Amino acid sequence: MVETLLPSRFQSHLQKLDPKRRLLASTIASHKTLLFAFLWIAAFASVFLWQRTSYIGGYVVGPVAGGRFTVFGRAKPLRPVPRLRPAVFDLKEFGGVGDGVTVNTEAFERAVVEISKLGGGGGGQLNVPPGRWLTAPFNLTSRMTLFLAEDCEILGVEINETVRMLRLMDEKFWPLMPPLPSYGYGRERPGPRYGSLIHGQNLKDVVITGHNGTINGQGQSWWKKHQRRLLNNTRGPLVQIMWSSDIVIANVTLRDSPFWTLHPYDCKNVTIRNVTILAPVTGAPNTDGIDPDSCEDMVIEDCYISTGDDAIAIKSGWDQFGIAYGRPSTNILIRNLIVRSVISAGVSIGSEMSGGISNVTIENLLIWNSRRGVRIKTAQGRGGYIKNITYKNVTLDNVRVGIVIKTDYNEHADDNYDRKAYPTLSGFSFSGIHGQGVRVPVRIHGSEQIPVRNVTFRDMSVGLTYKKKHIFQCSFVKGRVVGSIFPRPCENFDVYDEEGRLVKPATESTVPDIDYDI
Repeated sequence: MVETLLPSRFQSHLQKLDPKRRLLASTIASHKTLLFAFLWIAAFASVFLWQRTSYIGGYVVGPVAGGRFTVFGRAKPLRPVPRLRPAVFDLKEFGGVGDGVTVNTEAFERAVVEISKLGGGGGGQLNVPPGRWLTAPFNLTSRMTLFLAEDCEILGVEINETVRMLRLMDEKFWPLMPPLPSYGYGRERPGPRYGSLIHGQNLKDVVITGHNGTINGQGQSWWKKHQRRLLNNTRGPLVQIMWSSDIVIANVTLRDSPFWTLHPYDCKNVTIRNVTILAPVTGAPNTDGIDPDSCEDMVIEDCYISTGDDAIAIKSGWDQFGIAYGRPSTNILIRNLIVRSVISAGVSIGSEMSGGISNVTIENLLIWNSRRGVRIKTAQGRGGYIKNITYKNVTLDNVRVGIVIKTDYNEHADDNYDRKAYPTLSGFSFSGIHGQGVRVPVRIHGSEQIPVRNVTFRDMSVGLTYKKKHIFQCSFVKGRVVGSIFPRPCENFDVYDEEGRLVKPATESTVPDIDYDI
């Protein structure tokens, strides 16, 4: 019986053994077969249990809201919602209906007003139970926790041709707001901009969390109208918190934003943890994952982001407006992330950086199947500075260009920017840079007016898919390489050994060595 489970070559070998050894071998083979069967069943069960994550339309989708996950026909019990504030409310108490059709904006607004009445105590918690909760934009209040239960999905109203006559799902539900003061204009169109689905201003102590419930912007109609140039105003983010402090966003899924997904603006003490952000990797323009903008003291950790633009883009204002506003992004830690950006970059700094960006650490980052890995972008007219940026333990898996510093990203709010406002770039450290399937590992494009200074590479080994010479590209850059790195750097870098002894001084070249055809 056992022998029928074994490869034929093993069976013939078994026949040649004496009876005692044959019995021993058969027993071992039987145990191995049982062990293999057990491991196979365990692996199958693990995959089956993991089916809450699925792949739809070319991008990863988190737990499907509204459905009940079952194992062998038994519904998995819902986790109890923890009590995180002294006062706890349920959206249904305010008339909410989670059928995916009823518009719940008034229910959300009534709940927020009730929490705002609690005054200076510990605040209130609004529980959004399982269901599909359609809503137009609504505001948060201070000392508030918005808790999204398992299988909860908050849906933004959208344009839908099948219900156009009802005028329920129309962009008119989205209010217009003044342009951001550090941008002066709407980012896409002059004048006002659309508000975000979930919004907050001048708040303190706000938490958005849950059992991985979802906030879904249903941005498909916005993307189509933008691509057809049918919108007169800049699209709004999915979640935007402005001029606020002590913000926590954790254990939720954000998907299909009309524009930037999560936009903290001029905020302090922000924590974003264990958040999944999703949008189609193509056809979803400008759906950045997280855009810290003039923010201070911020942590982004343990997140998965796959979107139609930069997974993360750190900003601080645009040209003369950002210079006048003068609020930098500083003291930002980004760690333990898996990101993907087919169109843009895993983590970007800029291009709107006119208020300055400094003291950023990016560590334990995996970037896969992306156009660029990490990118810094700026231009003449931006002013400001980018300095003291540290990258540690970055893995590039099938990325076209790994590290990019670009100084000619010429997008401007208007023609009134200062042509002499040159940004300064200095203090960039890259260590533990590894990966495979990379076409160009490094492209640093400084200029005579905007040189790139004090760049350090250490512990770098990147497997290449391109065999030509121009795979480590440099222009107007100074720095150093410590120890052995692969591929061989350009001549603009001093080469030191592991003990810090100068091995080969740099040979500065004023001839650009940038090949954008690669």
